Amino acid sequence: MRILCLDIGERRIGVAVSDETGTLARGLATVERNGREFEQLVRLVKENLPEKIVYGLPVRLDGSLSAQTEKTLSFIEELKKFLKLPLVPWDERLTTREAENILLQADLSRHKRKRLRDKLSAQIILQSYLEANRPPVSEEP
Repeated sequence: MRILCLDIGERRIGVAVSDETGTLARGLATVERNGREFEQLVRLVKENLPEKIVYGLPVRLDGSLSAQTEKTLSFIEELKKFLKLPLVPWDERLTTREAENILLQADLSRHKRKRLRDKLSAQIILQSYLEANRPPVSEEP
């Protein structure tokens, strides 16, 4: 079961995809918000054939909705016009900061970090989703 994940920002959309077993996430692409983002997302869906799309839902640390949450939900409503897949929200609190910290530890330049941050954020969101929804392992002798 392959799953696609979107980290929807105002300028870019990070995209990640799971392996076919639904175990590991990997960064796939960064899509620029330039008026052609829906076309590019449809192409990525056709290429990867996911069963569903998980998207990061930006909520405040206290769990309340923000202006960015409303923008994300508006984008998702528009995306529904182009795709007929289940769209699943997932809490994305602090994932961009986590991605930035990972990239800083890798000692990448500001330019490289900017290019990779959104894709890595999507990967972190998806990996979190996969781990939370992994079936329990039976402990048989």
